Amino acid sequence: MSFGRKFTFTRLSYHSGDWDTDQRMPANILNSLLEYTTIPIDTKEKVVALSSPDVFNYPFCYLSGHKLVQFDEQERANFKKYVQNGGFVFVDDCNHDIDGLFAKSFEAQMTQLFGSNALKKIPNNHPIYKAFFTFEKGPPNTSFELNGWGDDLVHDYLKSIEINGRIAVLYSNKDYGCEWDYDFRNKRFLAEDNTKFGVNIVVYAMSS
Repeated sequence: MSFGRKFTFTRLSYHSGDWDTDQRMPANILNSLLEYTTIPIDTKEKVVALSSPDVFNYPFCYLSGHKLVQFDEQERANFKKYVQNGGFVFVDDCNHDIDGLFAKSFEAQMTQLFGSNALKKIPNNHPIYKAFFTFEKGPPNTSFELNGWGDDLVHDYLKSIEINGRIAVLYSNKDYGCEWDYDFRNKRFLAEDNTKFGVNIVVYAMSS
């Protein structure tokens, strides 16, 4: 797997479901990386098909949706090879619902690829919560959870698949994609920049 020097926000497209969500979010996260860190960035999001060999050129990928996740044979093979060879995938459930179609179908795919116990809750003292900014209570809540959307639950954890002691697949039912889906220039109106945890995710992915 060849990694370029600049960080590229790489979105995975897949044949099933709806992968093209939260279209302003990548630019927002890239702006935060520019504002807070010295990580060199590619200023434009890259969309790469999970079935394409191009996926192996990027160390960080984002996968999201609301609907069915049903990888085809090549997508399954690439996903498994990608994470086993050092890649990092941030997966965000846009339904923010552990019983929704995206959650159930994605988790079924992970069971098929990595076994029934592969996805595990991340302890709130995990290094990802201190990779750049510090989140003492674990993953920050989203307004969608607090407003009672989705399954009407606040998920006080994230899940992951670890390979060789590092997170290879970070999985969220909190809908961070929608939470961060706004023009980055509007961050100045927030009491606290809610994209800071996105910075932690990228810093962890690029340094682990």
